[in-house]
Amino acid sequence: METISLVAVVGSLFAGLVVGLVSFYMYRQMLDGKKKNSAQKEADRIINKAKSQAGKIERDSKSKAKDFESRARRNAEKDIQKQKQSLKNQENKLKDKESKLERDFNRRAQELQQKSEDLDQQAVEIEDNKQKIKDLEKQCKKQIDDIQNKLEQVASMSSDEAKKELKNTLEKEVREELNDQLNDIEKDIRKQADLKAKEVLATAVARYASEVSTERTVKVVALPSDEMKGKIIGREGRNIRAIEAACGVDLIIDETPEAVVISSFDPVRREIARRALEKLMADGRVHPARIEEAVAQVKKELFKSIKEDGEKACFDLGVHNVHPKIMEQIGGMKYRHTGMHNLYKNCMEVAEIAGMISAEIGFDTKQAKRAGLLHAVGRTIEHSVEGDYATVGANFIKRYGERSQIVQAVRVHNGKSAQAKSLLDHIIQAAVRLAEARPGARRNMMETYIKRLADLESIGNSFDGVVKTYAVQAGKEIRVVVDSGRITDGQAQMLTKDIARKIERELNYPGQIKVNVIRETRMVEHAR
Repeated sequence: METISLVAVVGSLFAGLVVGLVSFYMYRQMLDGKKKNSAQKEADRIINKAKSQAGKIERDSKSKAKDFESRARRNAEKDIQKQKQSLKNQENKLKDKESKLERDFNRRAQELQQKSEDLDQQAVEIEDNKQKIKDLEKQCKKQIDDIQNKLEQVASMSSDEAKKELKNTLEKEVREELNDQLNDIEKDIRKQADLKAKEVLATAVARYASEVSTERTVKVVALPSDEMKGKIIGREGRNIRAIEAACGVDLIIDETPEAVVISSFDPVRREIARRALEKLMADGRVHPARIEEAVAQVKKELFKSIKEDGEKACFDLGVHNVHPKIMEQIGGMKYRHTGMHNLYKNCMEVAEIAGMISAEIGFDTKQAKRAGLLHAVGRTIEHSVEGDYATVGANFIKRYGERSQIVQAVRVHNGKSAQAKSLLDHIIQAAVRLAEARPGARRNMMETYIKRLADLESIGNSFDGVVKTYAVQAGKEIRVVVDSGRITDGQAQMLTKDIARKIERELNYPGQIKVNVIRETRMVEHAR
């Protein structure tokens, strides 16, 4: 019984549970259906709202697009209108300018036409006036001829005869009145001038006395022993060739014991060679490199000595404020010569004589000494500068600040470049002539010989590519050193012939002259 009851209870519970589950399921289905319906409605409402908003946005967008399009169209129309107006204004301006130019052109054309007509009228009037003038000239000439004929008939002589007669009469009267007076004045002036000139020149010459040294073209250098001759000659003669090429001289080594003769017409080269040989003998080392080094040192020392000699000359004469470049040229005179007279001593002598002449006549002695010292400075300048030595020297000192009076005196001192004008010019000319007239001061044969040697070197230097030209062997040979970078071997051979032909055309000389063209290439490198 109890088991049946338990089963019934369980079955009831199970049935109740099933009924509850079914009821719960149905309730859930009902709730879900309600939620679905409400969600569907909400979705429909949102969709409808979105559609309404989209439609509103679309309508607003279309209206805004229409407004923007209308505004853009209006703005574009305004811009186009403005551009049209601007183009129209420019067109109007161009039309105005064109019309103005046309009016100006027409006005100028009318003016030119009027001027042309006026010129034509003036030309016609000028022609008429010319014809009238010609007619008047003919009438005047006819009247003058008539009057002249009447006068000639009255005077019984022609017009030329009357002029000549009047001139002779007046000249005769003037000569008669002034002849005696002019003769007396001229005699008195000549007498006083002759006395004063003789007094001045005699005083100057008597007060100044100077030895006249004769320059020679050779210099003998004493050697410590005959062994030194071998060193100077060197292996296969390379040392002697190096000395001759570096100094531009000719070394004569003969049988004379312990002596070497240096031959060159240029005293500066002889002095450089002499000092270089003495330096080499003192050192004992004689080879081409040492020779070049010694010659370079000697040149440096010599140029320093030249500068000191120039300063000494200016100090001794009381000549101040001389440019250093001019002083160097003055010092260089010591190794030059003019007519076998040492140029340095000659210029000192001319300066002293000019100072004495100036003192006698009351002129500025310092100015006269300055001009006398500088009168031959052009002789120390290289002959590559064109012009005679007086003009070259005058231009040189003018370039370095000398006064115009000094420059003019230097320019005219030889009486060839120009005529003397001032008193200083005449003083310098007189001093130069007195110095040249002293016994032994000039030897024309030697001067001509030296000039020929200088001309030989000048011809060699006139060709392109020539570094230096030396005249040696008393003018029987010239050595032309060329730049190996500019002249080839073939060109050097042609250059030899060209120089020889030019010497034949331009110079007169006895015998023949040997032309040596030297082309040398040296490669030097130092190991460190």
